[in-house]
Amino acid sequence: MGGKNKQRTKGNLRPSNSGRAAELLAKEKGTVPGFIGFGTSQSDLGYVPAIQGAEEIDSLVDSDFRMVLRKLSKKDVTTKLKAMQEFGTMCTERDTEIVRGVLPYWPRIFCKISLDHDRRVREATQQAFEKLILKVKKQLAPYLKSLMGYWLMAQCDTYTPAAFAAKDAFEAAFPPSKQPEAIAFCKDEITSVLQDHLIKETPNTLSDPQTVPEEEREAKFYRVVTCSLLALKKLLCLLPDNELDSLEDKFKSLLSHNKFWKYGKHNVPQIRSAYFELVSALCQRIPQLMKEEASKVSPSVLLSIDDSDPIVCPALWEAVLYTLTTIEDCWHHVNAKKSVFPKLSTVIREGGRGLATVIYPYLLPFISRLPQSITDPKLDFFKNFLTSLIAGLSAERTKISFSECSAVVSAFFECLRFIMQQNLGEEEIEQMLVDDQLIPFIDAVLKDPGLQHGQLFNHLAETLSSWEAKVDMEKDDKMAHKLEDVLLHFWERLSEICVAKINEPETDVESVLGVSNLLQVLQKPKSSLKSNKKKNGKVRFADEISESNKENEKFVSSEGKNSEGIELTTEPSLTHNSSDLLSPLRKKPLEDLVCKLAEMSINYVIEQKSEQHLRFLSTLLDSFSSNQVFKMLLGDEKQRIVKAKPLEIAKLAQKHPAVQFLYRKLIDWLNEDQRKDSGFLVDILYSALRCCDNDTERKDVLDDLTKACSSSDKHALVTSWLKGDILGEKLVNLADYLCNKDLESKVSSESYFSERWTLLSLVLSQHVKNDYLIGEVYVERIIVKLHETLSKTKNLSEAENSDSSVSFICDVAYNYFSSAKGCLLMPSSEDLLLTLFQLCAQSKEKTHLPDFLISKLKNTWLSGVNLLVHQNGSTYKESSFLRLSVQWLKNQVQSSSLDIKSLQSLLSAVDDLLNALRESEDSYLLGVYIGSVMPNNSEWEKMRQSLPMQWLYRPLLEGRLSLNYECFKTDFKEQDTKTLPSHLCTSALLSKMILVALKKKITLENNELEIIIAELLYSLQWCEELDNPSSFLTGFCEMLQKMNITYDNLRVLGNTSGLLQLLFNRSREHGTLWSLIIAKLILSRSISSDEVKPHYKRKEGFFPLTEGNLHTIQSLCPFLSNEEKKEFSAQCIPALLGWTKKDLCSTDGGFGHLAIFNSCLQTRSVDDGELLHGILKIIISWKKEHEDIFLFSCNLSEASPEVLGVNIEIMRFLSLFLKYCSSPLAENEWDFIMCSMLAWLETTSENQALYSVPLVQLFACVSCDLACDLSAFFDSTTRDTIGSFPVNLISEWKDFFSQGIHSLLLPILVTVTGENKDISETSFHNAMLKPMCETLTYISKDQLLSHKLPARLIADQKTNLPEYLQTLLNTLAPLLLFRARPVQIAVYHMLYKLMPELPQYDQDNLKSYGDEEEEPALSPPAVLMSLLSTQEDLLENVLGCIPVGQIVTIKPLSEDFCYVLGYLLTWKLILTFFKAASSQLRALYSMYLRKTKSLNKLLYHLFRLMPENPTYSETTIELSNKDPKTFFTEELQLSIRETAALPYHIPHLACSVYHMTLKDLPAMVRLWWNSSEKRVFNIVDRFTSKYVSNVLSFQEISSVQTSTQLFNGMTVKARATTREVMATYTIEDIVIELIIQLPSNYPLGSITVESGKRVGVAVQQWRNWMLQLSTYLTHQNGSIMEGLALWKNNVDKRFEGVEDCMICFSVIHGFNYSLPKKACRTCKKKFHSACLYKWFTSSNKSTCPLCRETFF
Repeated sequence: MGGKNKQRTKGNLRPSNSGRAAELLAKEKGTVPGFIGFGTSQSDLGYVPAIQGAEEIDSLVDSDFRMVLRKLSKKDVTTKLKAMQEFGTMCTERDTEIVRGVLPYWPRIFCKISLDHDRRVREATQQAFEKLILKVKKQLAPYLKSLMGYWLMAQCDTYTPAAFAAKDAFEAAFPPSKQPEAIAFCKDEITSVLQDHLIKETPNTLSDPQTVPEEEREAKFYRVVTCSLLALKKLLCLLPDNELDSLEDKFKSLLSHNKFWKYGKHNVPQIRSAYFELVSALCQRIPQLMKEEASKVSPSVLLSIDDSDPIVCPALWEAVLYTLTTIEDCWHHVNAKKSVFPKLSTVIREGGRGLATVIYPYLLPFISRLPQSITDPKLDFFKNFLTSLIAGLSAERTKISFSECSAVVSAFFECLRFIMQQNLGEEEIEQMLVDDQLIPFIDAVLKDPGLQHGQLFNHLAETLSSWEAKVDMEKDDKMAHKLEDVLLHFWERLSEICVAKINEPETDVESVLGVSNLLQVLQKPKSSLKSNKKKNGKVRFADEISESNKENEKFVSSEGKNSEGIELTTEPSLTHNSSDLLSPLRKKPLEDLVCKLAEMSINYVIEQKSEQHLRFLSTLLDSFSSNQVFKMLLGDEKQRIVKAKPLEIAKLAQKHPAVQFLYRKLIDWLNEDQRKDSGFLVDILYSALRCCDNDTERKDVLDDLTKACSSSDKHALVTSWLKGDILGEKLVNLADYLCNKDLESKVSSESYFSERWTLLSLVLSQHVKNDYLIGEVYVERIIVKLHETLSKTKNLSEAENSDSSVSFICDVAYNYFSSAKGCLLMPSSEDLLLTLFQLCAQSKEKTHLPDFLISKLKNTWLSGVNLLVHQNGSTYKESSFLRLSVQWLKNQVQSSSLDIKSLQSLLSAVDDLLNALRESEDSYLLGVYIGSVMPNNSEWEKMRQSLPMQWLYRPLLEGRLSLNYECFKTDFKEQDTKTLPSHLCTSALLSKMILVALKKKITLENNELEIIIAELLYSLQWCEELDNPSSFLTGFCEMLQKMNITYDNLRVLGNTSGLLQLLFNRSREHGTLWSLIIAKLILSRSISSDEVKPHYKRKEGFFPLTEGNLHTIQSLCPFLSNEEKKEFSAQCIPALLGWTKKDLCSTDGGFGHLAIFNSCLQTRSVDDGELLHGILKIIISWKKEHEDIFLFSCNLSEASPEVLGVNIEIMRFLSLFLKYCSSPLAENEWDFIMCSMLAWLETTSENQALYSVPLVQLFACVSCDLACDLSAFFDSTTRDTIGSFPVNLISEWKDFFSQGIHSLLLPILVTVTGENKDISETSFHNAMLKPMCETLTYISKDQLLSHKLPARLIADQKTNLPEYLQTLLNTLAPLLLFRARPVQIAVYHMLYKLMPELPQYDQDNLKSYGDEEEEPALSPPAVLMSLLSTQEDLLENVLGCIPVGQIVTIKPLSEDFCYVLGYLLTWKLILTFFKAASSQLRALYSMYLRKTKSLNKLLYHLFRLMPENPTYSETTIELSNKDPKTFFTEELQLSIRETAALPYHIPHLACSVYHMTLKDLPAMVRLWWNSSEKRVFNIVDRFTSKYVSNVLSFQEISSVQTSTQLFNGMTVKARATTREVMATYTIEDIVIELIIQLPSNYPLGSITVESGKRVGVAVQQWRNWMLQLSTYLTHQNGSIMEGLALWKNNVDKRFEGVEDCMICFSVIHGFNYSLPKKACRTCKKKFHSACLYKWFTSSNKSTCPLCRETFF
């Protein structure tokens, strides 16, 4: 009240305060006042007390509630809305007792806010009220009376959501059965509240006029009045009958006020509607009271009968009927003829003013309640009433609305029938009803087509049916005779108006259609009328209506513009047999009328050729096809006999007037050419046929009609016209129009064109005497048009083709080919056939044709090929289709433009074509066709040369082929094309063709079969030899398998010896792939070695060596016997001596012969040690004589391929020599081998830039292989073998050569992996990685630590490692992410050797972690943890979506394989590092792992990667009494070269990691297991118990048994069978014995510690020690021996006098192994620093745990 800085009034000591004012008022009056607003009763508590006053009440309201209730009294709408929503939420969330405190204040607030102007606030109020009710339930009872009036009003709220919310609250409070009781309980209070609102309140009393705008005040007042009226109605409806009497006085008081009756004339329609609803309820529930107030009720209701407001009307008319029913003397209080009826007449004359559907159903009950005294004179009253009704149809609103019109018509007939029924026998009224009302009404409808869409005719038929039924049932009754007279009179008058409509030469269409519709409906029996009452409608958007529907609509509209009329004739089963069901009273006059109209119509047709009358006759006959009608139509001609007709037809004509009419009249009408539309004549034909007795008679008539139209003599008359130019040109133009129009517009409908396409099809497919109907030249031109259209389909999209004319063309062509004879096929037809074939032989992607069209095209061209094959004398040369299709096929496969789908489509089409050609009588046709497709030798050679040479990489690497020249055209770049090479396509096509052709057992000339098989083998071998074949190449091979194009299927067709001879000839001529094909066939056992022997019997025939001979021998070597290999070796050895430098490098010199010797040696066929030594000496002599040939430490860019080839073969020989030579070597030989190896390795290191050159890459691979073999040789030496070595050989190897190898290879590894991030292991670019990485696995720890790598340190990286070690880690660890398995494994092996060395550096810095006042945690090497974080993200993408327990199979060598492999190897390193750490460090590391949750992620992943059954597959054949070998019992050998076990790498590695995790981090795994969900818990428990627990338990027990650790004063024993460890501690006279029991699911389950002997120890102390040991074994990641050692230290310290920490009850801390040092100054007790920190943080207090004093 005023600003803070204003001067106060004198004597006013404190600022003004509304709370203080309330307190003063309370002191004066003794209570807190209830006044908080306008227009509310003062009796209820509603004020929420402030803090200063009424403290005793204030204590009952929660502070939060108090704040919310205050907000509810604010004026701002948003504040109130949010406060009410908050109030509802608090009611739900708070305790019942707190919510109960609000109840005394709620009624006041509810009563005020439920009338709020804002509808959202009202809705929120009711929703909050429901939540309050659900919370307090029956405790609301004391406050019901003050709430109920407003609650009922809220249920009648004009805002529907608010009303529904109030009803929901009411139903939540009271079940339906209890609601009347609740209302009765509060009835007086409700009535008082509502009466006050209706009588006393004004807009200004309900709202404050000073703050609320006038418009808002009035709106609120009108809403409150409306709700009050409706609430009174609800009160009356809900109250039980026995409670109504007690309220009569209240209602008398209400009805005595004039203000109440004025609501009936209120200008707000909602109030009027509510008022009339209340009047209806009062009449229904308290009729006596309303009778007493008749003088007020009757004028109020009946004089409002012309109220046309749509809101008021339903309630008003209900009130009118209730008033008429309840108050018998209501007409005494109003002047009916002057006041009521004129108003009623005005309303119905205007068609109900748009409310006909509401008002008109009330008219019949209304007139039925009118007393006779009011309606006199009846004739005038009813005449005016019905005339007004009919006039209502002319109103504009009625005309445009079907429902309005139907309501008027329905009311008219209902009232007509009622008036007729009430006044039967009074002739004047009967005549008035028929002559003045019904007949003029029908006449008007027949003239106005707008009214015919209604149900008028149905209502008329129903009215007649009811009258007829009454006459039939009460035949003897006098009134029935009267009704019969009425019916006869009606039919007379109806006939007159129908005849008048038809009996006009130029009768209008609407009248004719109206008459026919009327007659059709009148013919229907009563049962069929019921089903047509309701018409189902549905919405359809314009663009959904198909073109065909539009055409149908046009047709319907041309027949007649009355859709209802058409609909009424769609029940033939009822329509045409319905005359038997009709009443005789209707049947005869209806038939007479029909005959009269039919006679009249036929006369107009005959005399004036009136088509309109003929159409009417068609419609008439469709419904009334009886012999009587047809007799009438024949007239005097019916006796004439049909001439020149068979006897059966003549008899039928005599028997049936309908057949007579057909031949005498109908055929003449059909032959009239000028008639455009003759569809209705066909309808007359069907009407006539319907009069036949059975189907046989109908068939005879139709057969006779058909013969009349198709005689040969008639055809002869029109031949010249058919063959003429005019028709031919018209048909050609039609074809052109159909094709081009369709392609241009694409919108023409199928129905529009189908008849024209059918005409074209008939022209091409119908023949007379093996000749076309039209001229051949025009047939050819039409086919050319079709051909042109088909050729354009490729330019259209699939959707456009679906709508195009292709489908029609297929139908036409199919009919043409199917019906044509051999002599009729012409050149243009073959062109069309070729185009059809081409469209089917190409893929969908190129032709853009949908599947259904492709299927049609296939059937079409196959029918054409069948015609071609079976025509007489057809040969390959004569058929342009066969010649052109061959040329097209050759172009397709040799153009290298086909992908897999295209080739598949082509092969499928060729398969169909050849199967059709097999049916030919010409046995040579198929062979000639295949021979034509077959390329010649030069074409084959060109296609072979076009195949990329990358296939050579693998044979070169594996040593299967040797090469000493650069044959690669490209610089090792993969082709990134999606099309197949031409050689593959051609060989596949021809193979498919011979598979089909040879089913007929034909013979091919010029060894074509063997050549095709050989070329297919060449293609398949090329695909097989590729490093990483692209997906489309693997897809090509899979496609061949699916189509059965395999060698096994082909070889049975041909001559194996001839094929082998061909392959050997080509192998010795060209070598390369041809040689590998022979090896492949022998290896796959497709050819036995006996079949091959004849081809290499003469060994000397292979010399002098050529490339072909060399490759042939190399490929055969694996399959030769030892004797045969020795023969080849014997040929080679002499040739190695005495060569010149040039000869050494040539194929027929040292290179070739050494290559053959290496191939023989590879299969270990040379066991002669002296021979091997001899060749070694020869090579050493080469070095002396031609040292420049040896590429030692030189630049390879200047070296020739020949020299590279020789060096490669020499290195291969030295590697093989080391493997297979068992005799000792001389010192100079060792020197030569090792020095050469290191020199070659230096060359490799110096030429990294040239690795893209294939022979240089091969050189690098072989040099690394030699280094690897040497490393493996010295690594596997034993004491026995060292004795045979020269002196100092081992030391020289370790100190110089091994150091040299790794000092060269380690930088190469870093360089190569730095340049190429994503290289596949199988890629030739990456070939040297395998041998290089395997060599690096032999590096020693000392060599690693003395590395010369450039420094690589990371800023802010926390580490205790020295720089050289951190550099090594930072360089190598990231390579675990490298996408090449050899690199990952090599890096793992190198880091594995370092891991045990790393923890000692953390140990040296451990003191800094000792006494920190927080839980200490120390990270394992940061670079590994950072790498692990990256890998976790990658694995989340790979495995994250897989549920735990579902096993994932990782495809070997895939990208995912590398991710998973690197992740698991990283964990093996971390676990190795963890194992090497001391107990104290392990505690710190484990805390770090727990914080990062990395271990949890690992365990989830492991249970997606470990197999369900981790046993070796070969163990199944072992004896059952042995334990099977599993991935947990067998150590994983991570080999780089061995790839056979790759599928088991990841599962085995996952098992190995899980084993290490359980062994080294048991407590953390146990913690994870216990916190996992039940499903995962069970999976882990079951798997671990079954496969891992036994292994770990055995290892743990064994480690105890074999432990060399000695304890002073404690002995430890283990029992493997019972899985127990027993420890006995003795000091002086004290003896303590503990028994540690391992669980069956160790280490998941808890280890139990049991008590053995206990002498001299208190029980409490004993329990503490037991708890310490149990806690350590459960929660620490250590072994049993480590736990016992810690426990012993604790006990020792205790006996030494060191007291326990009173937080952990242990002397030595479990994590950091420290003693209690922090002492309390008050109680002097000591605690561990870590324990105190945990105590302070968890309790949020800094007091001593014992004395509770502040800890300083």
